[in-house]
Amino acid sequence: MTVENAVATRAGSAGRAVRRICVLVLLAALTALGPLSVDAYIPGLPRLADSLHSPAWAVQLTVTACLAGLATGQLLAGPLSDALGRRGPLLLGLTLCTAAGGLCALAPNVWLLIVLRGVQGLGGAFALVIAYAYVSDLHEGKAAARYFSLLTLVTGLAPVLAPLMGARILDAWSWRAVFVTVAAFSALVLVACAGALPESRPPRLRPRWEWRGTGSVYGSLLRDRTLTGPVLANALTFAVMFAYISGSPFILQNLYGLSPQQYSLVFAVNAFGLVAAAAAGGSLVGRLGAGLLLRAGVTGTAVASVVLLVFAVAGLGLWPILAALFVAIAHVGLVLPNAPALALRHRGANAGAAAALLGCGQFLFGGLAAPLVGLTTAHSAVPMATVMAVLGLAASTVLITVTPAGTAGSPIRTSGDRPHEEVHHDHGHRH
Repeated sequence: MTVENAVATRAGSAGRAVRRICVLVLLAALTALGPLSVDAYIPGLPRLADSLHSPAWAVQLTVTACLAGLATGQLLAGPLSDALGRRGPLLLGLTLCTAAGGLCALAPNVWLLIVLRGVQGLGGAFALVIAYAYVSDLHEGKAAARYFSLLTLVTGLAPVLAPLMGARILDAWSWRAVFVTVAAFSALVLVACAGALPESRPPRLRPRWEWRGTGSVYGSLLRDRTLTGPVLANALTFAVMFAYISGSPFILQNLYGLSPQQYSLVFAVNAFGLVAAAAAGGSLVGRLGAGLLLRAGVTGTAVASVVLLVFAVAGLGLWPILAALFVAIAHVGLVLPNAPALALRHRGANAGAAAALLGCGQFLFGGLAAPLVGLTTAHSAVPMATVMAVLGLAASTVLITVTPAGTAGSPIRTSGDRPHEEVHHDHGHRH
């Protein structure tokens, strides 16, 4: 090999490494968009209720509407991105998310805000499902589990930063300024993806898409218990986290007297616990397997949620409640990366649809949990703890009974460690 060829080879390798980093950063931004949209204004929910003269349950419906949009939007985004490619549907969804997010800042009442939050979630669904489908396009096995762990780290860091940012904005301006900030971030992600995110699904791998065929695709996926077990366990555990997200600002601020800044600090500590668990899981998945880590996360969340309920009924005060919440949310960090690794492996042409079911289940169950918690959270921590405990136990039961024997505990094979062909943006196809 000549010196010129060696230099060219090194330059090409460096260019591919830069492109991989750019893609990873963009995927991280896409996965952060959903948590940022939900969590940034969470510290301001009580103030928003006062501003719009609305009860707590109506304000919490703004969370539910966003989650419902995220759930239903993914059912559309999954098959569309399988058939039309990832880029086009992604840019459409980001445009919708940005526009609706900006209009949320102008909402004159809670009912219009609920509608706009649903539209914002609908657009953001495209970002979430396509980010996970993108990883499935390029990686499988333990390599995919590591990437999902990394994206979960981002999903955990976003709630750390979002409430802190939201609390600062609330101090300086109002809850409307929080929506302006989130819309600006969404617009930035839109511009970056339009300019730098390559297509990961070439035309030869795209199935023909028809409205009538969508139901049969989802039907065949739902009949596969190796998919439905992790999907349901993931959805129920995710709902535990959103019961906490929806109920904790009212409980910790109104019932226990925390300020928005103190609440955002508690929220950040719990999110760091989730991040630490996801990081630990990412380093252990090669030895223990995604299935074992998934079981550990589901079981830990269920047990900690039951303990939280006991503490709440006994009226033991703030610190036991905070400790149980930390343990429950930290264990979610083991569930969120490993459930997709199990559910999306070997899905081939239907990877986007499988990712849509995974995401739809998350936000559907999370959206249902939020208003249940909001019924009486201003007066007691017991309703939130009860919802969390029931959902956690249901997730553990589903993982045991629905998933075929051995599937949820077997390591992912090493044959999937090698990534698929790299995506080269400058050529427009995979090599």
